[in-house]
Amino acid sequence: MSFLRQTLRPAAIAQSATRLAKPSASSTLPQDKSNGFGFIRHNALPPKPRQTSVTEIRGPYYSAMGPGYLSDVLSTMGEHVDGLKFAGGSFSLFPESELRKLIDLAHDHGVYVSTGGWMEHVLTQSDAAEAVDKYLAKCKDVGFDVIEISTGFLSLPPDDWVRLAERVQKVGLKPKPELGIQFGAGGDTEAADLESMGTSDPSRVINMAKRFVDMGVERMMIESEGITENVKSWRTDVIQAILREIPLEKVMFEAADPKVFNWYIREFGVDVNLFVDHSQIVQLSCLRRGIWGMADTFGKITTYRPEGN
Repeated sequence: MSFLRQTLRPAAIAQSATRLAKPSASSTLPQDKSNGFGFIRHNALPPKPRQTSVTEIRGPYYSAMGPGYLSDVLSTMGEHVDGLKFAGGSFSLFPESELRKLIDLAHDHGVYVSTGGWMEHVLTQSDAAEAVDKYLAKCKDVGFDVIEISTGFLSLPPDDWVRLAERVQKVGLKPKPELGIQFGAGGDTEAADLESMGTSDPSRVINMAKRFVDMGVERMMIESEGITENVKSWRTDVIQAILREIPLEKVMFEAADPKVFNWYIREFGVDVNLFVDHSQIVQLSCLRRGIWGMADTFGKITTYRPEGN
């Protein structure tokens, strides 16, 4: 079951299901065979809430985002957005009333809302257990659906990481661990500085991912730094190793660079789950639908899904 379906209130779920399942005046033009562009081929994706082809967008971080800004993004591209992530603890800077407006607006468009990796900061408090419980309680109160659990800057024992995910589940929220091979990832650290710290063996990511899958975690984020970001050459071997062991629907790849998400779609098709900046949602959606692309993907991204399959 999806992040959104398990965490929204029943009334919100019913409204979302009705809105997404029933064609209406807000359907996109490629879906309209009578009066739109339905006569032009495009890749059909599963309806929301999706397990594959999931796109999560970054909310406020590199730029501010208020209800008007987010409304513009979702009223035009909401069909193609599955999740909204507040990166870097950005949500903690908002007046609560404005934060609630953004979260409610996302839910109105069938979009789940994630905290981003601020748990790393919470864990550094003098009484981490108390801080975590208060943090989770407040996040649930304001309407978050997903708690990202990153450890890019911390050395956290694997059992503690699992225990933390279980705590998130216990309060009725969805944990989304962020896994990566690069220590110090997540803060725009220079490539040379990251290189000096070294990287972990991919088996560490795979072993942790398996533990999270076994405990019922729906999806994990794969950190881009050390793999496709701040590296001299992409570590595509790490990506392939992860996908040999972990089902595609259980992972989401951070890909906030057009060349990176173009590569992921080319290599793994439209079903790969991706995290991008909100400014890139149109470009990524064109690529997923097969209606545009770069030189190596234009006209080449396709699906075979006979009706009823």
